Amino acid sequence: MCGSEDVETGESNVKTQTWWAKTVLGSGPLGVVLLPVGALGSRIGVWPFTFGFLLVALGVVLSLVALLVGGVGLALAVRRGRKTDYPALTIGVVLGLLVIAGIGSQVGAATSVPPIHNISTDFENPPEFQAIVTLRSGANPHTYDPAQSIGDAGMLGELQRASYPDVETLRSTVGVVAGVERAATILEGMGLELVDVDPARGTVEATATTFWFGFKDDLVVRVQEQEGVTLIDLHSVSRVGQSDLGANASRIIAFLERFAAEG
Repeated sequence: MCGSEDVETGESNVKTQTWWAKTVLGSGPLGVVLLPVGALGSRIGVWPFTFGFLLVALGVVLSLVALLVGGVGLALAVRRGRKTDYPALTIGVVLGLLVIAGIGSQVGAATSVPPIHNISTDFENPPEFQAIVTLRSGANPHTYDPAQSIGDAGMLGELQRASYPDVETLRSTVGVVAGVERAATILEGMGLELVDVDPARGTVEATATTFWFGFKDDLVVRVQEQEGVTLIDLHSVSRVGQSDLGANASRIIAFLERFAAEG
């Protein structure tokens, strides 16, 4: 009789999933889904980016639960021979690991660069925005001050110079009008939206928009002739946030490399 009950109990354990397997199977996929939902919802204007961040944070928490609980549950399932738990736990662990690894890489990128979002090739006379100013209502300041204090990290100019030494004025032989036309073409090729092209001022203003949250970075290129040499300067600044993960500096460097490559 006891033997019969043991067999029935064993069969029942094998055929049904444990509560932690069901939890992991639910939290893992949901955590993955919340990341793009939170980000894209912000991009298309369904909710503000702050709420989108909350959804992403919830997705990270659920992914962490799936990873930790799934890892422990998988070890127990192997030990107890609960093969019906294997698929759910494995899926949860893999999805949780992918999310945590992805977020970890973002955190790593953020900690590897200074907490700034305002970059200019010219500290003494930074290129100025005009057409874009009215589009930045309620955003970060659009002016550049190298002496601006960035908390305990130091001053803006010092932080930029130490981290992005390649961000500097480009000297060229191209004429101002031709330089403005080249700058506009390069910016469009880089995926930026042109806002204003003014050959008379020697400036081009454009906006870059991130894919996920739709965050916007504004950029102005200034082309001016000085003592027979054409100087190419840029100023790029994010509308929101503190750290840009190096995006503005990378954008400026990419532009300078393309401009210089064309002679």
